[in-house]
Amino acid sequence: MQQDQQKVVTVRPQQEVATAVQRLPYFIGLSAQTAGTRGLSMHLVVVPPGGQAEPHVHVGYETGIYVLEGRIETRYGPGLAESVINEPGDFVFIPPGVPHQPVNLSATEPARAVVARNDANEADRVVPYDPRENDQ
Repeated sequence: MQQDQQKVVTVRPQQEVATAVQRLPYFIGLSAQTAGTRGLSMHLVVVPPGGQAEPHVHVGYETGIYVLEGRIETRYGPGLAESVINEPGDFVFIPPGVPHQPVNLSATEPARAVVARNDANEADRVVPYDPRENDQ
């Protein structure tokens, strides 16, 4: 069995990509597609002024977030009834399967965060969440 060639990969995203389910601008960083990762993805997400993601769930993987700029309210849990507010310097953990929706609390400034996940193909396992249909 031949060992994989090991090399350091640099990714410099040049343009944002709108995610299909969350509907937020992402700058795609590390993933299976861009860097050949096997168990990690890492991106920069921007929540526009007054913007929010569509409610969604990450199926089967953990998400770690580091807030760089702005104030974000993350609504989460059944019916999105819980919430937490995070600011620059905060680390945020979202367990697998927890419905959530980040909301930028500023009407004038974008919020930016680094998002890391323990799945190299995580975009394939993001599903929409309707809090009205899933309220418990």
